[in-house]
Amino acid sequence: MKRLVILCAAGAIAGGVLLWGQQIPEPRKQFGASVTGAFEGWFNTGDGRRSFLVGYFNRNTQQELEIPIGPNNQIEPGGPDMGQPTHFLPGRQWGIFVVPVPKDFTPQDKFTWTLLVNGQVTMIPLRLNPDYVISPFSEIAVNNTPPVIRFEENGPRIQGPGATLDRAPARTASLSAPLALTLWVADDMKYTTGTSAPLTTPRPPVALTWSKYRGPGAVTFDKARPNVEKLPPGSDSAAFNGKATTNVKFSEPGDYVLHVTVNDYSGDGGGGFQCCWTTGLVKVSVKP
Repeated sequence: MKRLVILCAAGAIAGGVLLWGQQIPEPRKQFGASVTGAFEGWFNTGDGRRSFLVGYFNRNTQQELEIPIGPNNQIEPGGPDMGQPTHFLPGRQWGIFVVPVPKDFTPQDKFTWTLLVNGQVTMIPLRLNPDYVISPFSEIAVNNTPPVIRFEENGPRIQGPGATLDRAPARTASLSAPLALTLWVADDMKYTTGTSAPLTTPRPPVALTWSKYRGPGAVTFDKARPNVEKLPPGSDSAAFNGKATTNVKFSEPGDYVLHVTVNDYSGDGGGGFQCCWTTGLVKVSVKP
C-alpha cells in the first residue's frame, strides 16, 4: 500500500530555516523509510535567468537507494527528467542540483518533484515564492563566497551549486582499472555561522565529498572524502589553493554520473545559510 505525503512548503529546510510546522512523513530508521525532496530556494543566476536549488532527505540511515527516472522519480510538468539524481545517499543532502526556471514562469506556476520509495510517495512543489529567494554565491554579511573548482589545472572555473548535466566534463574508464579524478580548488577561507564568533573546532579550509549520482552499477571510491593538498598561491590570489585526488571503480559497464560537493569552512548546508558550497558533475563512460 502506498502512503502519500504532500509537503506544501519546502522539502525539509528552505532559506536556511527549519520548517517545524510542516508535516514530517516519519522518523529516521535504518531501512524502509521514505525520501523527501528539499526545496532550498530559488536564485537569480546573473544572466537574467533563475534556478531552483534542490536537495533531499533520505530518512534511511543505512539504505542507499536507486530510483530510476520515471514514475517513481519525476519532476513535472516538463520532465520527468530535469537533472535530478537517481542514486540517493542516507541523510540530508543539501542543494545538490539545480532546475532551470523557464523565462515565462510566474509565482503561480510550479514544478512538482515526486518520489516513490519503499511504498511511500512524497511530493514537493518548486515555486518562485518571494520568501524563498536565496544568495548561494555570496553571504553578504561576511562577504563569503563559495569555493572555486576546476577539473583540469587550468580548466574552466566552477563556483556555486549550479552543477548541470549538460555542462559536466566527460571521462572514459574501464572495469579493469580505477579512474583517477583530480580536482583543483581555491577558496577565500571565510565562513558563515550566523554569528561573529570564531570557529570552536578546527576545520579544513575546504572539504570534498564524492558520490554516485546516476549509473547502472555500484561505484566505489577509495576516498569519498579525499584530503586536500595545499598548493602554492595561484594566479587568482585566493587565500587557499589545493588539489585532491580520488580513485573510483565501477562494477558494471555503462554510463555514469559522479557528483562532488565542495564545502568551505561553513560546513554542510552553509552553516544554516544557503551559501557557500560548490557542486560539480562528471560523466563517465565505463567500457567492459
